[in-house]
Amino acid sequence: MSYLIDRRLQGKNKSAVNRERFLRRYKAQIKDAVGRAIKGRSITDIENGEKVSIPVKDVNEPSFGHAHGGVWEVVNPGNQEYQKGDQIARPKGGGGSGRGKAGNSDQTSEDDFIFELSREEFMNYFFEDLELPNLVKTQLTATTDFKSQRAGYTVSGTPSNIHVLRSLRGALGRRIAVGGPSRKALAEAEQELETLLLADVPLDDFRVVELKKRIHHLHTKLLAIPYIDPFDLRYSNRIKIPKPMTQAVMFCIMDVSGSMDEQRKDTAKRFFILLYLFLKRVYDKIEVVFIRHHTAAAEVDEHEFFHSRESGGTVVSSALNLLNKIIDERYGAGQWNSYVAQASDGDNWDNDSVLCRQLLTNTIMPKVQYYTYVEITDGPPQNLWEQYAQVPEIHHHFAMQKIVTPADIYPVFRELFKKQPK
Repeated sequence: MSYLIDRRLQGKNKSAVNRERFLRRYKAQIKDAVGRAIKGRSITDIENGEKVSIPVKDVNEPSFGHAHGGVWEVVNPGNQEYQKGDQIARPKGGGGSGRGKAGNSDQTSEDDFIFELSREEFMNYFFEDLELPNLVKTQLTATTDFKSQRAGYTVSGTPSNIHVLRSLRGALGRRIAVGGPSRKALAEAEQELETLLLADVPLDDFRVVELKKRIHHLHTKLLAIPYIDPFDLRYSNRIKIPKPMTQAVMFCIMDVSGSMDEQRKDTAKRFFILLYLFLKRVYDKIEVVFIRHHTAAAEVDEHEFFHSRESGGTVVSSALNLLNKIIDERYGAGQWNSYVAQASDGDNWDNDSVLCRQLLTNTIMPKVQYYTYVEITDGPPQNLWEQYAQVPEIHHHFAMQKIVTPADIYPVFRELFKKQPK
């Protein structure tokens, strides 16, 4: 029986297969380790790899052992204290009884198996159970972006693009083709010469002399065939083909009124960064639009969005009206996949919250792929939350959650983008 193993998709690293098998086998332990690592790191560093540890009891494999059995004696070298028949006192501090002193819980146990996840592996586990709800891409837009693709070989090119294997294969074929008749004639001449010598024909016989001249001529002719000729060189040929791209726009809306302190802004920033990294795994091109508001809304750059200070009241509808205007003017006509993330502490004028719900329900939600609202507060829900809570009853691609502390960012994010049952 023959087994065929397709290794074409595997990398050049010979241990890659073993690593993939290891990651599959201890998937649950690695996910737990990634979850622990996320709690202690900054969201801005989320794209880096991570060192994770797995308890040694989880990686131990069963093995067969041979019991000693019977009566046996052991001679330990260097024993100057004990003699046969002596009883050894139990060591103090536990000695395997389980009553020893505990170590520092912040330190990694020496019994843990520690290894490092690459950036790609870490991000795969980080977003494994998440998906973008309502992910029906509006349009695959043809852009001027091109990607390079291999297209066979060419007889001209730069030295850096020489395909060595193809060139040597061509040279070998040329030498076989060109030298074929000469090698055949050489074999016949050598066979004829051997026959004459076996028949005790003198070396000065004209037939022997002529055969030796012919053999020498054929050897010289074969040696004159170049090992490789410029004609044999082949170069890797690459062409550029249009690459269909999926493009998305991410709107970041944040309340910057006096009630939104720096801690709340920092929490909102971490949530926005997390959403951006998630979208980057799905879309080739992403544009980010920053809209900040208090009593009035404005489109700003990223630095002003997070660091500029404002004071005064809050009118959320100003940001929603500006959002609707930007979508119609720049990201309409079904060519962009629009995602909106709004962060606020929930404060708003009472009569304005009703207007916000109407704007979302009737105008904005039909134009976007997904809308998320996070309320950053440790107090009771505000009037804006109560009005927004009615939107999911009409539009299922609207989600809202509350964030109390920065530690809630990732759990809230997973709740907003968890995979929906089919």
